[in-house]
This record gives sequence, structure tokens and C-alpha cells, in this order.
Amino acid sequence: MFVPCGESVCDLTGFTLLMPAVSVGNVGQLAIDLIISTLNMCKIGYFYTDCLVPMVGNNPYATSEENSTELSINAEVYSLPSRKLVVLQLRSIFIKYKSKPFCEKLLSWVKSSNCAKVIVLSSSHSYHRNDLQLCSTPFRYLLTPSLQKSVQNQIKCLNWEEMEKSPCIPEIDDSEFCIQIPGGGITKTLYDESCSEEIPMAVLLKFVSEGDNIPDAFGLVEYLNEWLQIIKPRLQCDDPKASALPWKMPSSWRLLFGSGLPPALF
Repeated sequence: MFVPCGESVCDLTGFTLLMPAVSVGNVGQLAIDLIISTLNMCKIGYFYTDCLVPMVGNNPYATSEENSTELSINAEVYSLPSRKLVVLQLRSIFIKYKSKPFCEKLLSWVKSSNCAKVIVLSSSHSYHRNDLQLCSTPFRYLLTPSLQKSVQNQIKCLNWEEMEKSPCIPEIDDSEFCIQIPGGGITKTLYDESCSEEIPMAVLLKFVSEGDNIPDAFGLVEYLNEWLQIIKPRLQCDDPKASALPWKMPSSWRLLFGSGLPPALF
């Protein structure tokens, strides 16, 4: 499934894998874009899979004319060995009935690569929130049992709120309670499979609505940064002339909503 760019296969033992779920507002994918662009991560390979709709495009993280013509496809892997980080970016939707086989193959690769943990960035429909969720932070997290042992104390110090269980069958009083992530795409499948396979996984998500979801992506990546400290918080930055916004938006975001309105319309 994973195909390296060069002849040698990268050793990902002990790395943290960050990946998005293709979910409401594409928030996870936008957050992963920010991480790759900010850390200037190198592409180390791609996923060869028949589970995603095929796509090809220009380099979304181009910084010059020379690298703007590099091609990108639907599932690519980036790495930053100095931080022990590896990132999988997904850029297209799943073919019908292919999402579960993809999750199984992905987790098989995670196990064979000996990654220390997996963090899935996701989102869920804000209109599905209950009264308690409406009155609290829009961010939630989930931990598989195998990861909970090692990071639970650290997460508690952050005062994060765990994703609440809800009735499996709404509006039925004696229905069992379970985790539901409406609009979360493969998030729940990945979480359930990781629990069964004893894979250390965390899910970080935000309740959002469709629209301009760039602010949601910034919020989600800041939420992740509270835990992993990918970049220094603004108040701890040593450079007084540093930008107030430490995350670097990729060049491809200039066309996120298409080109501007043609003057001829007015």
C-alpha cells in the first residue's frame, strides 16, 4: 500500500502519525495542510490504493516556480525525522464501500511501521450537539485503551473534554449508549478498529458547520499543539518580530474558494 519515493524505505519506528479524516468542512485535511506547510515537511512516499477517488494536481505547498510543477495525488506521506513526525494527507473522497478496507490496510501499515501512536484530526456536525455540548468547548478527544495508559495524565492536565457517548438509537429511552461522530467520515471506523487491534490512537475533533472552515482548521491545529507542542506558542516565541500567526498557510489556499469575481460583472 505504501510506496516510498526513493529506493530506501524510511524507518518510522517510534514516529507519531498524524492524519485527517475526510469529514465535514474538510477541517482535518486543512489542519494537516497547515502542519505540512509550517514544518516544511518532506514527501517520502504515497499510498497506492483503489479505495480513494483518483486525483492529480500541482504541488499544494509550492514555494517557487521550480517546485510548483511537482505533481501531487490523493494520498501522500510526509515526514520530519527531527520531530519523529510522519503525516498522511488525504485529498479525495472514498469510493463507495471502500472506506473500511482502506482503514484495515492503513492500520496494518501502521502496525508494520511500528509507529508509536496515531492521531486523527477530524470534525463533526455542530447541529448534532446536545445541550451539554452546546454549553462547552467545541473540541473533543478520544483515546483508545492502549494509548490511554501512557497519555491520560498528560491529557488531564490540559483539561480537555472527552467525546460523550450518546444513545445508539435516538429518542428511545432504554437505548444503549455509544460513541457517535456524525459527519466524521472514517473517524469512528478507525477508532473502533484501533480499539480492537490494540493500536494507540487519539482522535481530536471539532464541532463545525460547512462554510469557510479555515478558522476551524486553525483552531483544531492549535488544539493539537497544546498537546504535542509542534511549534512554540506565540507568547513563548523568542523573536519579537515574529508573526502573530505562527502557522504558515500553503500557497494552494489562495484558490480555496476559486478566483476573484471578474470586473466585467460590475
